[in-house]
Amino acid sequence: MNEFDDKEFTLTDKDFEQIRSFVKQHTGITLSEAKKTMVYGRLSRRLRKLRIPSFKEYLAIVARDDSDELVNFINAITTNLTSFFREEHHFDYLKNTIIPQLRLKKNSDQKIRIWSAGCSTGEEPYSIAIALHESLPDIEEWDIKILATDLDTNVLAHGENGIYDIERISALSPERKQAWFLKGRGAQQGSVKIDSRLRNLITFKQLNLMQQWPMKGPFDFMFCRNVVIYFDKDTQKILYNKYANLIVDDGCLFLGHSESMYKVCDRFASLGHTIYKKIC
Repeated sequence: MNEFDDKEFTLTDKDFEQIRSFVKQHTGITLSEAKKTMVYGRLSRRLRKLRIPSFKEYLAIVARDDSDELVNFINAITTNLTSFFREEHHFDYLKNTIIPQLRLKKNSDQKIRIWSAGCSTGEEPYSIAIALHESLPDIEEWDIKILATDLDTNVLAHGENGIYDIERISALSPERKQAWFLKGRGAQQGSVKIDSRLRNLITFKQLNLMQQWPMKGPFDFMFCRNVVIYFDKDTQKILYNKYANLIVDDGCLFLGHSESMYKVCDRFASLGHTIYKKIC
């Protein structure tokens, strides 16, 4: 008997596998079997709101090419969810394009400044730090600082602590696991600890984006993914312009999978895959 058979909606194994496939395809996040109850709780709200009687029918709507529900589906699943190298194409672009450009451009002062806004529990800024280490063999000669901010002080404390359940790195390559995550001494059982070489690049700070910002910039590039989607268009316009004021000319801003500047801000040019370059 399925453990969800006696609930309001039946979530079959087939339904859950389809959900996992959708989430992996659109966000890069791998949902473990342990997330099944969470998935049920979050998506059942969408079924009630849309008055859909089953997950099977709901998923058929999500899968349609012309469906607007995909964004709601992804947002329901990914709220407060993050992962190392989420949306890996962003980090590929960072390693293959941005960092090589900065290496040439900044060869004299060797100074790089980065902002991870809405950093949650820290996986994003640590992924940025790994990409920098993998792309700059002489990184010890560089002056690099990553500012990681979030409204929630609890998730910031988690990120600053740098200890994660071992399942959080299950999707990473063996090489990355071995290079950047410590097991045993210094980490709790069943957990891994971030290597100090990464932690030393990052400063975690509490910040409400709706209040005054203490930082002056400029930042060479910035990640602000799955944050502005929760604001209305007028507020998004204000935020995008404030970001532009703090990003260097030709610097890049990375947005989330369902975010866009279309008809909101004209100070950035789209490079595709929710990567934007500042143009004015």
